Amino acid sequence: MAGTFKIKNIDETRNWAREFAKTLHAPVCVALHGDLGVGKSEIARTIIQTLRGADTVVPSPTFTIVQNYDGISHFDLYRINDVAELVEIGLPYAVQNDITLIEWPDIAAGFLPENTVHVYITAADGDAREITIDD
Repeated sequence: MAGTFKIKNIDETRNWAREFAKTLHAPVCVALHGDLGVGKSEIARTIIQTLRGADTVVPSPTFTIVQNYDGISHFDLYRINDVAELVEIGLPYAVQNDITLIEWPDIAAGFLPENTVHVYITAADGDAREITIDD
């Protein structure tokens, strides 16, 4: 699914994420790159709900750092300051076993598998987004 996708609004973002979710099989690591507010958490939430059920409650892991959903691990590394913390929160295990979704993945570069799927999200006009997948 490599390439660049032009997304007009949040509904199209969710539709894109649903289709993308169908391509994911453990173990796989997805690194979600982008500024605050571009939709990283919304994409992760939609992927999780697509794979674990629409009624799955998916809070942002901004404060908990990681949330687990039966074989899906969702990390938000925004608050991580020391790479040693990545071992403590189980990142090495997750990338070897789960569908792993990582927001703010830069600090984890040394832990990411070579075949990590990098998703770059950038804001365009209004609610529009550009999503580029580099796998």
